[in-house]
Amino acid sequence: MSNSDVLRVGAIGGGYIGTTVGRQFNQHPRAAVTALADIDPETRHTAGESLHVGEGSQYHDYAEMLDTERLDAVLVGTPHTLHYEQVTAAMDRGLHVFCDKPLATDLDDARELADRAESSDRVLMVGYQRHLNPAFIRARERWAGDLDPDYVSAEITQDWISRFADEWRTDPDLSGGGNLYDTGSHLVDGVLWTTGLVPEAVSAEMVFADEASRIDERAILTVEFHNGAHGTIAVHSDAPCVREHVHVWDEEGAVYLEGRQWEPREISRVESDSTTVLPYVDRDQRRDKAEAFVDCVETGETPPATARDALAVTALTEAAYESARRGERVAVELE
Repeated sequence: MSNSDVLRVGAIGGGYIGTTVGRQFNQHPRAAVTALADIDPETRHTAGESLHVGEGSQYHDYAEMLDTERLDAVLVGTPHTLHYEQVTAAMDRGLHVFCDKPLATDLDDARELADRAESSDRVLMVGYQRHLNPAFIRARERWAGDLDPDYVSAEITQDWISRFADEWRTDPDLSGGGNLYDTGSHLVDGVLWTTGLVPEAVSAEMVFADEASRIDERAILTVEFHNGAHGTIAVHSDAPCVREHVHVWDEEGAVYLEGRQWEPREISRVESDSTTVLPYVDRDQRRDKAEAFVDCVETGETPPATARDALAVTALTEAAYESARRGERVAVELE
C-alpha cells in the first residue's frame, strides 16, 4: 500500500465497535469503510448511514461481502465468540484484520491465530487500547530493562451486570463468559502487556450470575508469574460506576495507573522513600486504533496489540474460569 492509496475497509458488525472504530477509519486521510455486514437489518441501516456506506455495499452475510467487495482490510466488531471464524475468513482472503478484543474465546483458536499472524505478511491487530494509552506506554518503559515487577494489584469496577442484562454481552454463547471476557479483558491485558509478566498459574474465585456458572458477576484472580511475582486481578460488575486501579511494585517502588469512567488514565510513581512523583505524559501524541492500524499496514511495523498478546489474555482468562468452577489452582497454558 502506497501513501497515495486509500485502505478499503469492510466492517463486520455495525454495533458500537463497528461504528466507533469505523468512524476513525473514515476520518483517516488514507482509509475508508467501503462495505458493511450485519445480520440485523435495522443495525445495518443505521450503521450504513453513520459510516456513509450505501445500500449496495451493505450485506447480511459477511462472507458475501468478503467475496463481492474489493477490500484491503476488515474491521471485526462482532460478539466475542464470532471473532475466530470471521478473522480466519478474512485472512483466508489475504486481507489485513483489525479485530476487537478478545481475539478468541477458545484457547486452541487463539493459538492458531497467533501462529498464523506471525507467519503472514498481513496485519492482524487486536483492539486492546491500553497499548495506545500514553500512561500505560510510559509505565511499560519501567520494565523494559532488567527491573522486574514483584507484585501487582489491579481492579476495575463497573455497573456491567445491570447495564448489559438483556444484551449479547451477558449471553455466554456470544460473549464467551461474563465481564472477565469484556471490560475485564482490558484489565488483564493491561497488566500483562504493561509489566511484561508471563502468567504461570491462577487461582480464581467468582460469583456467577447464572446457574450454569458461565457469566461472572465478580471475579478475583490470584496469579503466579514465571519470574516468581504474584498479582491479584479483580473485576466487579455490580458497582455504581467505573474505576480502574493498576498498582505494580518492584524493588525500587511502584507505578500507579488510575482513572475513572473512560477518561484518560493517570500515572504516578511511588519512590522507595514513600514520596510520589508524577511523570510527564504527552497525551497529544496518542494514536487512535485506526491510525495505528493504517500505520502498520503501510510500514510493516508490529501492531501495538498483537495476536500473541491476545493469546496470553485468553489463556489466563480460560484458566481462571476453569479454576473458579473446579475450586483449585490451574496452570496457564500459553504453548
